[in-house]
Amino acid sequence: MAMSTHAALLLTVCFLACYLTIPSLAASGDFLQCLSENIPTQLVVTPSSSSFDSVLVSSIRNPKFFTPTTVRPLCIVMPTNASHVQAVVLCGRRHDVRVRVRSGGHDYEGLSYRAERPEVFAVVDLSNLRAVRINRRAATAWVDSGATLGELYYTVAKAAPELAFPAGVCPTVGVGGHFSGGGMGMMMRKYGLPVDNVIDATLVDANGRLLDKKAMKRDLFWAIRGGGGNFGIVLSWKVKLVQVPPTVTFFNIRKSVDQGAVNAVAKWQTLAPALPDELSIRVIVSRDALFQSLYLGSCGELVTTMTRLFPELLMTRADCREMSWLQSTVYINSGDTKTPLETLLNRTTSLSTFSKNKSDYVKKAITKDLWEKIFPWFNKAGAGIILLEPHGGRVGSIADAATPYPHRSGVLYNIQYVAFWTGNGTDAPNWIKGLYDFMEPLVSKNLRGAYVNYRDLDIGENTVVGGVTSYESGKAWGQKYFGGNFKRLAITKGKVDAGDYFRNEQSVPPLVSRK
Repeated sequence: MAMSTHAALLLTVCFLACYLTIPSLAASGDFLQCLSENIPTQLVVTPSSSSFDSVLVSSIRNPKFFTPTTVRPLCIVMPTNASHVQAVVLCGRRHDVRVRVRSGGHDYEGLSYRAERPEVFAVVDLSNLRAVRINRRAATAWVDSGATLGELYYTVAKAAPELAFPAGVCPTVGVGGHFSGGGMGMMMRKYGLPVDNVIDATLVDANGRLLDKKAMKRDLFWAIRGGGGNFGIVLSWKVKLVQVPPTVTFFNIRKSVDQGAVNAVAKWQTLAPALPDELSIRVIVSRDALFQSLYLGSCGELVTTMTRLFPELLMTRADCREMSWLQSTVYINSGDTKTPLETLLNRTTSLSTFSKNKSDYVKKAITKDLWEKIFPWFNKAGAGIILLEPHGGRVGSIADAATPYPHRSGVLYNIQYVAFWTGNGTDAPNWIKGLYDFMEPLVSKNLRGAYVNYRDLDIGENTVVGGVTSYESGKAWGQKYFGGNFKRLAITKGKVDAGDYFRNEQSVPPLVSRK
């Protein structure tokens, strides 16, 4: 296991014996005092500290969640080992202060560091727990939740160039949040989602215990791999690494409407999920369509395949960019082969642009005639983009119930809607709402699916009844994220956190059987 447990277990026994049987009547000041007795003071940042704002904003990605009216935490704890995390949970349980957990800060609704309504809570910021430990011979790695995807990719490839890990394209995304929602990326058709490659984990549960896979047992280990978090605080994940060739091939091909973008996107819908697993093509739609491809092989092989299967793109060798897999994780964002690999280690982001995201899944291809009606949406005021991520391959062959991520069998692709704006603009929020409403009859039926890592409070929020989240209120959004897996998640939550300690506006509610 990646972390020593001896001191942590002693701390747990002490707290459980002395504290958890005592009704909590203490104020937030007593919570802070409890922290000061168990955690070095420099790791606990309060609003009175001159560094509080800079620490809070360090991984906030959206300025709409950093305003004078934002509900902010009582404190931010920045643990450097497991015992610190246990202390936060145990102090919080004793003094009725809940915690929210931040790894990279990419939660689209900011729920890892802020609340929708006034409440007293602390943030556990895992950015100090960011180690990546590689076992090249076994092709495995332990990666801490506070590491970013960029740090994971860079460390793996530098230690073992023949190995990689299949996860997302944004290097500043935190491992903890990404894995907790399942994760999507350019190699998922070949190797599945990140959670399909998790083989162990360490977690602090609602009782402050430090658990590994064996100790947490089957249901909890299942739930943390895509269940959206809130079952405990996962500190580290053991993952299977995957083989990549020395050279991969990337292309960016842009088509305007006049150049056949509508025809190309219409064909892409059923072609992309059925392509060879080594080939992934996603599409970014705006006023035109940008086709981005990662192929685990050479340019010559890719050109031959594309000419045969997707001649509409008119791909030639001139479109190829051959590089290492690690270089491709930089190139997909920069578009420049000269961008240093070390940019993957940069955790800083800008607060200059507001954004809103929504999501859908498509199981039946949208007709060409309808795509002709979709493209004009990108000429409207405030227009953003949509990203189309193909499924099929390995990600589609795994059973829907194997992990909490249910969008597998029969799914052609995921849609992410993104709106951007500055200042107090209303055009972009109106645009994304309008397009999302327009798309409703065109996407997944019966239950309109959504992706938990593209969190969206518009689809529902929890209602707390008697100090515990209502199961019925959770179903409104939970079944959209988790489909038929939502009830099992709620039952698991009821077993491991019946008191709903790890709670936010879209946390899985505990479903406890009444005998």
